[in-house]
Amino acid sequence: MKLSIYQRRLLIYLVALGFSCFPAFGQKKTINQRVDSLLKLMTIEEKVGQLNQYSGREVTGPVTSRQTYLLNDIKAGRVGSMLNVHGVKDTREIQAVALQSRLKIPLLFSMDVIHGYKTVFPIPLAEAASWDLEAIRTSAHIAAKEAAAVGLHWTFAPMVDVGRDARWGRLMEGAGEDTYLGSLIARARVLGFQGEKLGGTDAVMACAKHFAGYGAAIAGRDYNAVDMSNQLLWEAYLPPFKAAADAGVATFMNSFNTLNGIPATGNSYLQRDILKGKWGYKGFVVSDWGSIGEMVPWGYAKDEKDAAFKAIIAGSDMDMEAEAYKKNLATLVKEKKVDIKLIDDAVRRILYKKFELGLFDDPYRFSNAGREQKVLNDPQHKLVARDVAQKSIVLLKNEKQVLPLSGAVKTIALIGPLGKSKRDLEGSWIPLSDTSLVTSVYEGLRSKINPSSQIIHAKGCDITDNGQAGFAEAIAAAKQADVVVMALGESYDMSGEAKSRTDIHLPGKQEELFEAVQATGKPVVVVLMAGRPLIFPKITEKASAIVYAWWLGAEAGNALANVLTGEYNPAGKLPISFPRSVGQIPISYSMYNTGRPVKNPKDIKYKSAYIDSPNSPQYGFGFGLSYTTFSYSNPKISKTTIRSTESAELSFTISNTGNVAGEEVAQLYIQDEIASVARPLKELKDFIKVALKPGESKEIHFNINREKLAFYNSILQWTAEPGNFKLMVGASSDDIKFIQKLELK
Repeated sequence: MKLSIYQRRLLIYLVALGFSCFPAFGQKKTINQRVDSLLKLMTIEEKVGQLNQYSGREVTGPVTSRQTYLLNDIKAGRVGSMLNVHGVKDTREIQAVALQSRLKIPLLFSMDVIHGYKTVFPIPLAEAASWDLEAIRTSAHIAAKEAAAVGLHWTFAPMVDVGRDARWGRLMEGAGEDTYLGSLIARARVLGFQGEKLGGTDAVMACAKHFAGYGAAIAGRDYNAVDMSNQLLWEAYLPPFKAAADAGVATFMNSFNTLNGIPATGNSYLQRDILKGKWGYKGFVVSDWGSIGEMVPWGYAKDEKDAAFKAIIAGSDMDMEAEAYKKNLATLVKEKKVDIKLIDDAVRRILYKKFELGLFDDPYRFSNAGREQKVLNDPQHKLVARDVAQKSIVLLKNEKQVLPLSGAVKTIALIGPLGKSKRDLEGSWIPLSDTSLVTSVYEGLRSKINPSSQIIHAKGCDITDNGQAGFAEAIAAAKQADVVVMALGESYDMSGEAKSRTDIHLPGKQEELFEAVQATGKPVVVVLMAGRPLIFPKITEKASAIVYAWWLGAEAGNALANVLTGEYNPAGKLPISFPRSVGQIPISYSMYNTGRPVKNPKDIKYKSAYIDSPNSPQYGFGFGLSYTTFSYSNPKISKTTIRSTESAELSFTISNTGNVAGEEVAQLYIQDEIASVARPLKELKDFIKVALKPGESKEIHFNINREKLAFYNSILQWTAEPGNFKLMVGASSDDIKFIQKLELK
């Protein structure tokens, strides 16, 4: 039988993709072979199409001019991915359009699933306060499971930027200030989103962002420049990205900032030399929203065509929303300004992930209506969200053990703008807001306390109020109560992207409201909710108890009620330092001694000090109280001297010396006392979270090896230099229980 030209082309295509009527071909071909076969069939325009990502908010619904050209581009094979298209109905509908293209290459559907899809979990900064890697991984897995059930293949998370400036609103998306903790959390979240292997319909591709240095934006201002030494870059800001890469993260996203004058989107050092070169990364890199085009106003590219040229040369594989690649790459190749090999490499990386996800075998495999309904209504997800939320709460103060609330309390005054709020508890960066699924602080307390007890609610003021009209009602409520719980903080839209603040004090008149209520003489428990560290000096000084609750998500009210009533003993530890004043920012526990250190707080003349404030933060990294107490004893080290091929074991005993069960996070910090470059006073190198019953003790062991003692020297060599080290174990960075010495020969 003689085949027509069309039939021959179709047969070649089907065999190339490995799902023809001849199964042997598909069984023998590796993904790389299938990708190579498909690449040979593609025109330059189709290749460039795979590098183009559109936002799809307008792609469904009433017909518009934008919708028309979006659909035409998809049908013509000029789109590789869509973001903001979700739900089985819409993803199936748009995927069907993509399958009308000549080569029928399926789309990737993506979205910012940052801390949950339907089930809203605590913001990532809050989850970091749990210091519970398994809980964080589980949270990410459920978020991925729900996202995958609505037809999504890819989330733009985790954000793994190290952040030490509380003015920067995007702190809420990350893991805080520490490189080591951030690296472990990066790995946990990648494994949670992706599972052990891509392709499962209960997982999505993760995206490590923002590569790199975004957390150090000058003045804490979003989209701003970053200027830092390469040593600091490698030592503090790159390790979480390396941890994500080592965990198999499918994609990277570059960042909006410049790094030492070069926009990250056009930065070959970051993307070609480090990521795809030194690290051997095989996934693909997507730009941030429009960041290729933004190289023009940066003054780094003269026009959009030049921006496209510089981005592809630098290693940016996919253009999110700028359309710079779509409009210019084919021309640049034809003009011989861009080597087709660069285009092929980028396309190959993207196609590989589509094959890995199984989309060529079944383009609709993630869009299953039955699975969508089942997964989105799984009651277990709510219980996990509550567990993660209560683990994320940090107890900052508890004078006279006012917490947990006694069962004898008959009347509680719940005062403050967040007492009955729901939307604010979800926080920023959620795909969908359904406040019917959110439990408020009021509802959580009401369900937990004795039915015969009374809760009197008074708002007192709004979050950003400048007046005091509601103060009288709040004071009257407080006077009737045995104890006052004040729910204060930021609104959900005060932290997040494009939410930088010069003043991070508690907004509006909330601290004045606190003072007025506290003046009644009643014990006042302050629950603070925010997406960043706040400054609240009067509350710090005068409150009976302070609970830092961040934004805890849908189960916030239930989690807080469990903590306030003692059903759950808080064990959270701060993943970021809380400054005393904005003037200390950026601030980190991992500071340097300087040539003029402060040895005596009363003697700061000509020392590296402020004349109006201590150098120390209000609350240090790793700080967090419990309803019980812990003691550290019997420190021992197996060797006081080791060689680079050896290790030593540091052991000690933790005991629960209180009356209730609790969890403690024991933290190991190390200082290299003399090195070829000055080293920080403390660096977190290990930790363990241990649960103890009253009176119970456990022996803890930390292994000290070359890797824990190493650092990047002035020529960026990862090395451990011979010399003396301090090994410090404590309950926080500013609560060191004992110090051991170790010499590296």
